[in-house]
Amino acid sequence: MGACIGRPPVQPGERSGTRGRSRRKRGGRNEPLKKEKPKWKSDYPMTEGQLRSKRDEFWDTAPAFEGRKEIWDALRAAAMALEGNDHELAQAIVDGASIMLPHGSLAECYDELGNRYQLPAYCLAPPVNLISEHNDEEVQEKPEPPSTSRKEFQLKVRLSTGKDVRLSTSMADTIGQLKKKLQGQENIDITHQRWFFSGKLLTDKTRLQDTKIQKDFVIQVIISQPIIPN
Repeated sequence: MGACIGRPPVQPGERSGTRGRSRRKRGGRNEPLKKEKPKWKSDYPMTEGQLRSKRDEFWDTAPAFEGRKEIWDALRAAAMALEGNDHELAQAIVDGASIMLPHGSLAECYDELGNRYQLPAYCLAPPVNLISEHNDEEVQEKPEPPSTSRKEFQLKVRLSTGKDVRLSTSMADTIGQLKKKLQGQENIDITHQRWFFSGKLLTDKTRLQDTKIQKDFVIQVIISQPIIPN
């Protein structure tokens, strides 16, 4: 995240490809912040909690790459103000941090040193297919799959800490059940686990057989806090 060279614009639902650095001449084009919010559709129906987690992951990791932390902090505050329909506050934050908007959008902007910053659409507006937490709770569990899916195997899970873990599971198991297994085996609270496969966030009710995963594939698990030693 940070600034980037030759990267295509951030697409809806994707993380920002802002690693690297790009320079822009001072005194370049700068437009007022527009009130319009980007409209985009997630690859899968996303709950409010999943959207918050996706945003938190971006804002927590963005300052670790190129760019200045104070600018990332200002962009986060401006994005929150804009989503809360406080356009005047968002503009004041942008102006106060000397952030230049060549297109009047936080999707692409520059600081006074010429560093480039890009924000993904999911940090600027919710998707059109956002579902409320209440509706998500009302979704009934999928019927139990045939017993043929109950054959157990060792699933390889790669934690964001760099550690690889193997869990005894079956294709009938849900991600929620796997989170509990990982919690019991590695002492990682299920609320601090986010499971990804092929770049997609896996919901608790997703079964392994629905992910089309093969036995030799790896599932990524992002841990949002340090692991508590056993």
